Amino acid sequence: QVQLVESGGGLVQSGGSLRLSCAASGFAFSSYTMSWYRQAPGKERELVASIAIDGGSLNYADSVKGRFTISRDNVKNTVYLQMNSLKPEDTAVYYCAARRVLRTFWGQGTQVTVSS
Repeated sequence: QVQLVESGGGLVQSGGSLRLSCAASGFAFSSYTMSWYRQAPGKERELVASIAIDGGSLNYADSVKGRFTISRDNVKNTVYLQMNSLKPEDTAVYYCAARRVLRTFWGQGTQVTVSS
C-alpha cells in the first residue's frame, strides 16, 4: 500500500526552524519527483518546493527561497523540508506529494504554526 507519512510539524516562534520529514513506502520512491505543498486556512494549496528524482533539480516558491531547503534520501525513501527563518505567513498544513507522469500520491499533512 502506498503511504506518505509527514512528521516534524509543530509550533515554533517567528525566526525559528523546523525540519519536516516524509517517509514513503509502497512505490518506487526513487522514480518519483517529490514535492512539498502547503495550505493555509482559507487558501488554496500551493507548491512550496520540489526535487527531482536524483536530487539534481530543486525548485522553490519565491516566498520561501533562501529560507527553505528540500532534500531527499533515496535509500531511506524520505524527503525532507528544512525550514529556517520561519514567519507567521508560513503557517499552514504541509503536505508531501510524489509524482510520476500522471500518478500523484499525497500524504496526510502535518501542521506548522509560526507565532509572531
